[in-house]
Amino acid sequence: MDLELTGKRALITGGSKGIGLGCAMALAQEGCHIQLAARDEENLRRAKASVLETAGNVEVSTHPVDLSISEDQRALVGAAGEVDIWINNAGAIPAGDISTIDERLWRDAWDLKVFGYINICREVYTAMEARGSGVIINVIGAAAVRPQPSYIAGAVGNSGLVGLTAALGSRSVQRGVRVLGVNPGLIVTDRMGDILRREAIDQLGDEDRWEELISDDPAPGTVQQCADVIAFLASPRASHISGTTLTVDGGASAR
Repeated sequence: MDLELTGKRALITGGSKGIGLGCAMALAQEGCHIQLAARDEENLRRAKASVLETAGNVEVSTHPVDLSISEDQRALVGAAGEVDIWINNAGAIPAGDISTIDERLWRDAWDLKVFGYINICREVYTAMEARGSGVIINVIGAAAVRPQPSYIAGAVGNSGLVGLTAALGSRSVQRGVRVLGVNPGLIVTDRMGDILRREAIDQLGDEDRWEELISDDPAPGTVQQCADVIAFLASPRASHISGTTLTVDGGASAR
């Protein structure tokens, strides 16, 4: 299936590794020109090389920015220029329960993921609405629909971002813009290990036993499985999808 993405311009935050890098590769293979934003310049350099190796016929540029800072969020939107597809993916809310995630840690995590998504949506949505076209995809997380006390800051933050996506995307198609979200479940990334180490402390009393918590029913998903879904949703083939969030977790949250 041709996703009709050749020549489109896509920007992915948190694009230097994990799901973000997977999205960049999937979209580049479909002919999109790619912009990657993340904190670490060296990781961005390696990510750019990986994307070009995957699809050498596209343009790839990078933006080293700290998206927990409002000024950097606005600067990124300005530097990116006109973008057809904007994927919000930057953010790693730490695991922990209500007693271990104190106010400072909670606020710091939300500055990057929750307020980062909100502030960027405000800027990008306005520009896309004025232009009459564009797609915003928020990569959120299955904790929004399957909240656990051991990941409470993520459960609450992700739920809010699902609400943001629904509120914007419910009427945006009338203005030529689509806003939608994806809730990945456990995906094989470094991030998966970090979350399970925290849960291993709570459940098993030993973070080194984290691999015992990896389910085989369903098994964790792959980055490519998640990225392929996002590439389709970003494409004109999904032109009647907006205001909704799709959970990609092998059915775990439906149980």
